Amino acid sequence: MDAPDAPVPGPTGPDTPALEPAAPADLPAEARPAATQPSEVRVPGEVPADAWSLHAAWAAPLRRRPVPIALLAAAVLAALTWRIGLRPDLPAFLWLGLAGTLLGIVDATLRRLPEPLTLPSYAAGVTLLGAAASFTDDGGGRFGRAILGMAALGAFFGVQWLLLPEGTLGFGDVTLAGLLGMHLGWLGWRAWILGVTATLAIALAVSLALLATRRAGRKSQIPYGPFLLAGTLTAVLVHG
Repeated sequence: MDAPDAPVPGPTGPDTPALEPAAPADLPAEARPAATQPSEVRVPGEVPADAWSLHAAWAAPLRRRPVPIALLAAAVLAALTWRIGLRPDLPAFLWLGLAGTLLGIVDATLRRLPEPLTLPSYAAGVTLLGAAASFTDDGGGRFGRAILGMAALGAFFGVQWLLLPEGTLGFGDVTLAGLLGMHLGWLGWRAWILGVTATLAIALAVSLALLATRRAGRKSQIPYGPFLLAGTLTAVLVHG
């Protein structure tokens, strides 16, 4: 009989760690030797995956194709400027348009909505819309609706995140929904309702198209961020 295959030895050298004896399988994790505990090994100078840096892993899709992304962002900003005009709230929507373009690309590629893009956009939205309220008719009412719209859309998707099967929605989708709800609320409840309706309609249409072309199955997980952003852009272009 042939002898069973033996493990093939790997290269050894100064950068190759020596093999550690395996810990008994019946020992709990906390009782195993430290060498067998899982640990994150980071190369010196390496940027953490979730770092607030464009050199982090979440920004890889942005670094890979800067020219097409810049052209897409320019088109979105031009459309927003054309629709909104030189109003006091234009800077808030330009920030949202730029951040939304980057978020959509990252989510479509990696299925994640990084906090280094979403969280600063909350601060920018509150600051820029709050400043615009002072120079806008019914500015106080608009800003109040913006806060309500943020809470309502965040809650709407938050409930789904809690109740739907794991993986259907991520908490990043909830975070993004609140941000978009703020800007839709500023434009009014008709814009808010259209944004939600357009999001659901676009998501349904794309999902059915993927199923029909067999590019996805019933259990496939599709990033939801691009649908939220497309629905919001539709509402802003209609009611902006």
